[in-house]
Amino acid sequence: QYTRSQAIADGFQIEVTKTAEEAGIRFPVFITRGVYEQCVAVPPNVTGQDEAGRLWDVVWMLRFAIIRSRPGTSRLTVALYVRNSDNRPPRLTKLIATAGAVDIDDPAPAITVLLPDED
Repeated sequence: QYTRSQAIADGFQIEVTKTAEEAGIRFPVFITRGVYEQCVAVPPNVTGQDEAGRLWDVVWMLRFAIIRSRPGTSRLTVALYVRNSDNRPPRLTKLIATAGAVDIDDPAPAITVLLPDED
């Protein structure tokens, strides 16, 4: 079975726990490569943005979605505006956050943020 540690080693997931902790999230947080490419990496034609700021937007909106969720919810929609073209307004982007185990051999809770089509 494919583990989270393998997914991280293969570059399919990225741990963003440190930034998430700064935003007030108490669990380990991982994003998929797709979320990174679409929402965190700065496209070459976009000015005035950096990866740290874009990642902050993702985890801050994740925190907001968690606060607004019902207790016991294990799947949330996270919505944020992402600017991927300098001459166009930001587009509303919807992500999915799921709660589950850190890994196969680690049952501690963790959050994974993914694109809707990665589910």
